[in-house]
Amino acid sequence: MKRIAILLLAAGMLLGATSGAGAIDFKMGGEWLMGFSVGEANLVNKQRTDRDIKSRHANADDMFSAAQRLRLKLEAIASESLSGTVYFEIGTTTWGRDESGGALGADRTNTIKLKNAYLDWAVPSTDLKFRMGLQGITLPNKAGGSAVFDTDVAGIVASYRFNDNVGLTALWMRPFNDNYSDRTYTDWNDRANRVNYLDNMDLFALMLPVTLDGFEITPWAMYGLRGKNSGNFDAYQAGELGDGLPRYTFSPNPHLNARDNFGSTSKAYGSMFWAGLPFAVTAWDPLNIEVDLNYGHVEGMGRFNAFKRRFTSEEVVRRSSSQRQGWAAKALIEYKTDWGTPGIFGWYASGDDGNPKNGSERMPSIAAYGNFTSFLGDGNLAWTPNGSMLDYNSSFGGTWGIGARVKDVSFVDDLKHTLTVAWWGGTNSPAMVKYMHHAYDWNNGFQENYLTTRDGLLEVNLVNSWQIYENLAMNLELGYVANFIDNSTWRKTNGDRATSFQKQDMWKAQAIFAYSF
Repeated sequence: MKRIAILLLAAGMLLGATSGAGAIDFKMGGEWLMGFSVGEANLVNKQRTDRDIKSRHANADDMFSAAQRLRLKLEAIASESLSGTVYFEIGTTTWGRDESGGALGADRTNTIKLKNAYLDWAVPSTDLKFRMGLQGITLPNKAGGSAVFDTDVAGIVASYRFNDNVGLTALWMRPFNDNYSDRTYTDWNDRANRVNYLDNMDLFALMLPVTLDGFEITPWAMYGLRGKNSGNFDAYQAGELGDGLPRYTFSPNPHLNARDNFGSTSKAYGSMFWAGLPFAVTAWDPLNIEVDLNYGHVEGMGRFNAFKRRFTSEEVVRRSSSQRQGWAAKALIEYKTDWGTPGIFGWYASGDDGNPKNGSERMPSIAAYGNFTSFLGDGNLAWTPNGSMLDYNSSFGGTWGIGARVKDVSFVDDLKHTLTVAWWGGTNSPAMVKYMHHAYDWNNGFQENYLTTRDGLLEVNLVNSWQIYENLAMNLELGYVANFIDNSTWRKTNGDRATSFQKQDMWKAQAIFAYSF
């Protein structure tokens, strides 16, 4: 409670402050979320290992959970040309969990976080605008969300409008720097030799938004540099499992344990590059057509051992490349009617060819946010009260899919329904499975959406949104994933412990109350 009191006191001081330079208008907003969920978010029911006599359950998480989250946003506005914004987040607080502040007494104070803190200003007498600080940045995208970057980050964004049709945006972001700890040193026998140099990642991007009558297009490109020590710190691993997050972007395959046996490299920095061409055709309104094309490349920084049939007399070791490059294409066609908006969508992304010696052929990403669907994707509120049931932030890498949806159907005032059905397939070679550990690790790794050409998943979502009051909404989501992974393929994993597994379907039901002000 002490930290909350300090937070409220600071807000009060800001609201009551005066300035000799001119009056400042303060604006406050925020959002309360209360959520309740039940379901099964694991594609493996049981696994049997070499060291276990009996099969054991792969998922030990509770099936039901309740949680809440609060966000508070404060803007200090001097004029249309100058303002500052700070955004606090309290939670997620899981009811009953002491670590998050939700246990008996509710007096833990370690859940207050600074989400955003940035300054907006414009160069006097020009159309050049800047945003500096911790902010939410999304790279241009259409049809299913960003397959590369959509999250909060520290950086500077400069934007300029040439006219009503053409603009230009440039940005610099620094996702990581100086995140070393006592455990991240170059020499395991020398704790004083910490890795606190060449550990930064910097990203530079240019975007050219063009808006014409019935047509929108935003070509963009991003270049990045990552220090050779940038993969050695805990910031990459703070509960982040999704493909596209750095710990997996820099490993050609999520289960090769490449991070544990990387060789040295003479390169101080490795280069990264992405490019995109998202566009939308709205000339035939109410018909809407969206397409998004993306390419990405991450330079290899050292080689590593990929093990085949590990811990057996037939063990094979392949000295492999840490390079990763690939592409993805997404499309959406929808038609708006008086009763709803039906549409079809699809995507295809390059996958691994089965040879780790030449690196990975899946498109790398930093923080992807695929939202065609709302269970395997992140297409709903992007928040759920059960940590084991988080919507998977899909990068689409190594997968293909096709789906249909009917959006915003309403039979009763203030109540809307969206039904989505999608098939997920894989573009990765089944041969790559022989270099992985076991099916249970693969299941955890499904957050990287690692599917082979023999695998498939059928996802069904029903999202119901009830606008109870102007500022209060209730969201009821039902999701189901039918599991069509290929048993014979995944039983060829070569870990020292896994011999067999029993797959299962996934499902969830969650209700979220959202009060926005």
